[in-house]
Amino acid sequence: MSGVTLRNVRKTYPDGTQVLHGIDLEIKDGEFTVFVGPSGCGKTTLLRMIAGLEDITDGEIRIGDTLINEIPPAERGVAMVFQSYALYPHMTVGENMGFALKLAGKSKQEIKNAVGRAAEILQITHLLERKPKALSGGQRQRVAIGRAIVRTPKVFLFDEPLSNLDAALRVQMRIELAKLHTELGTTMIYVTHDQVEAMTLGNRIAVFHKGLVQQYGKPLSLYEAPANRFVAGFLGSPQMNFLPCKLTSKTAEAVDLNFGAAGRMLLPAASVNGQPSGELALGVRPEHIELTRVGDGLTAKIDILEHLGDSIIVYAKLHGSDTPLAIKLPGEHIDLRAGNDVGMIPKAGRAILFDGQGLSVSKQGPV
Repeated sequence: MSGVTLRNVRKTYPDGTQVLHGIDLEIKDGEFTVFVGPSGCGKTTLLRMIAGLEDITDGEIRIGDTLINEIPPAERGVAMVFQSYALYPHMTVGENMGFALKLAGKSKQEIKNAVGRAAEILQITHLLERKPKALSGGQRQRVAIGRAIVRTPKVFLFDEPLSNLDAALRVQMRIELAKLHTELGTTMIYVTHDQVEAMTLGNRIAVFHKGLVQQYGKPLSLYEAPANRFVAGFLGSPQMNFLPCKLTSKTAEAVDLNFGAAGRMLLPAASVNGQPSGELALGVRPEHIELTRVGDGLTAKIDILEHLGDSIIVYAKLHGSDTPLAIKLPGEHIDLRAGNDVGMIPKAGRAILFDGQGLSVSKQGPV
């Protein structure tokens, strides 16, 4: 078993700065889990604590059934791939990949076999005699991953490994990493600030913010049923729209929301938990809005149009509000003009109501 269990994990630096405020996560054996969040949220610090590169202030970290808090990094059974490739420039690719095994006292034949297998998996066998300076960025990253593979770790740790690559190569390497996980079946933990990487790579995602896990679950579950405004706004591009509103009334049948000059809207009462209070916001994703004639739904004015070929992004504002909206439509909508008023209707069952604390009060089941 090589699952990773985190119980009330905290990190406080000597100057009193608290980075992690009590992390509880259960990462299953063989799972690909992504830690995602903005810079400074604590995700990389937690990864380094799992690797043993940062001390734990409080809490427990286990790999399988083994408590690893006090176990030296080299004995934890983890291998880490860094943002910088950290390759030895004077060594060949093969020597770089096999260096850790050489330090561990493995025989030349064992090292050759392990390096050969890893190079075959990563399709870099033809590069084994080259020096790092003769490699592209993508090839160097493959070598760094190969160096981790040869150690046959219980857990792979990736710290933003694709951030130095150009956009096209990042897409290619995401595919390669997904294939690698399928082939090896090893537990992998991947840190990124890129929500696209998180959504496409992870079996599960942990969204971090200010040293706390805001939500943990399957990518589509977090996308469709975010627990709070931070998760809702962080996942998705363009991000979710948040429409300020007030609760006019809630009956047994419907919740009546008032959007001021833009109009009013009814939600089924069964879709909303409790009696929402405070400054409410209706969250709706750009692709979950239908445009219609003025008088239907809420009224908005178009600011600008972005034609992307297969789709159009309409940027608009609700009447009486400076809150910007993004609406994603199929590319055949050609009759829209900047400055025009339009009606907009969130698709049934797709809108999420957030209370004054930013928490979802909508009954959205997991996907």
